[in-house]
Amino acid sequence: MDDAVDGKTSRAKRRETDDAANGARTTQALRAGIAVDTVRKDSGAGRNALKLELDDENLTHKTVSADVKKAILQGRLAKKLTQAQLAQQINEKPQIVQEYESGKAIPNQQILGKLERILGVKLRGKGVGKK
Repeated sequence: MDDAVDGKTSRAKRRETDDAANGARTTQALRAGIAVDTVRKDSGAGRNALKLELDDENLTHKTVSADVKKAILQGRLAKKLTQAQLAQQINEKPQIVQEYESGKAIPNQQILGKLERILGVKLRGKGVGKK
């Protein structure tokens, strides 16, 4: 139970001791003029940054298509609802409905499903805008 007091297990302490001993041996060998081969561990962080840098694709989120935003607007107007009323019926903020109608929203299948149910208009798959 002593090991748990300072938050380190015996395995972690052993690893720390081994790392310190290896470091001391490496330093001793370098001082003695012996050639030492060291291996640098790669954390992987640089690799991901390089991938992003070399990636020449357009890195933007997919937004709601023009057909979907038009279908939402027409469905809402056909039901004579305001954006706020529609938002209340689907239990979302009015800003969400506004983003979908303006085409700025990132499509969320759950929200599109709620909108389809309330408006009675197909918003996903083929035949967008049909009842």
